[in-house]
Amino acid sequence: MTIILFLIVLAVLILVHEFGHFYAAKKCGVRVDEFGLGFPPRIWSIKRGETVYSINAIPFGGFVKIFGESPDDQSISGPDVARSFVHKSRWKQTIILSAGIIMNVLFAWVLFGIAFTSGMTTGVSENNSKYITDSHVIVVDALPNSPATLAGIVSGDEILSFPTISSVQEAIKNSNGKKISFEIQHLVDKKIVEITPVRGILGDNYAIGISMDLVGKVKLPVYLAFWEGGKLTVYMFKNIVVGIYTLIHNAIIGQGDLSQISGPIGIARLVGDAGRLGFVYLLSFTAFISLNLAVLNLIPFPALDGGRILFVGIEAVRRKMISPKVANTINAIGFGILILFMLFVTYRDVVKLF
Repeated sequence: MTIILFLIVLAVLILVHEFGHFYAAKKCGVRVDEFGLGFPPRIWSIKRGETVYSINAIPFGGFVKIFGESPDDQSISGPDVARSFVHKSRWKQTIILSAGIIMNVLFAWVLFGIAFTSGMTTGVSENNSKYITDSHVIVVDALPNSPATLAGIVSGDEILSFPTISSVQEAIKNSNGKKISFEIQHLVDKKIVEITPVRGILGDNYAIGISMDLVGKVKLPVYLAFWEGGKLTVYMFKNIVVGIYTLIHNAIIGQGDLSQISGPIGIARLVGDAGRLGFVYLLSFTAFISLNLAVLNLIPFPALDGGRILFVGIEAVRRKMISPKVANTINAIGFGILILFMLFVTYRDVVKLF
């Protein structure tokens, strides 16, 4: 079931992203030769008008074959050059290349809006407290080698035995170093753990090494749901940008931590976990993946949308087209590196399973 759910989520996100490119290309008068789900070899196809719609064997991706995006003799000087990507204005090229990213962001906004109308778990604040039901304490983070971590508590666990953060803090403070019983919910499983607070984590105060937040289910009217969904989309987008920038920066200076990266198998497991928690959790996680795809595609790396937009920018500054042979070679190398990196991350995901 997890695999099926993951493939459905992946297919939807790819369709949304590639539809952005497809729609923008059509509106800008560029010929679209193929709209493909997955990568070849081709399993099934049908032609409607000038465009072939295909389903392909390798499910981890998709593509829109836009005439002239990878320049060749036909798109540069053939009979249909008026409908070639390469002969459109720089701003139209940028719109076409950016459309997939924009669609992923808009799709995340829609999903967050639906989640808020359906009842979404979020942090309790003065602004939303009147809409909150079923408030409870969750673990935001657990310090390595702390009593909480050694007891098996991880980020995202719910503390069921205490109704507020202050009640947890009070129990730890008054424990005098004696064991405290915590009822914990991890995903769909409940368990009782015994934790002994220690001094030294927060000075001379007793602590177990966790940070907490009070969350609850908020169900908003439609107009508020999409307003809050928009704000959450912007907030998450900014955080993802900072996170990916930090990851790349650390990798460049030799301090990268690849354990933070999940490939298709790791993401499939997380999709399965979200699905088991409920429909709203699945919507929210799908929105999160959609925003990650948008930010990743913004990176100015060959074969990604950001890399192609960079090429358009260079051409605009030079007022001269980059040699098609050079551009196609660089994008092919970039695509090969991305595939190798995905295989490496997938291998690490498989190793983690065992």
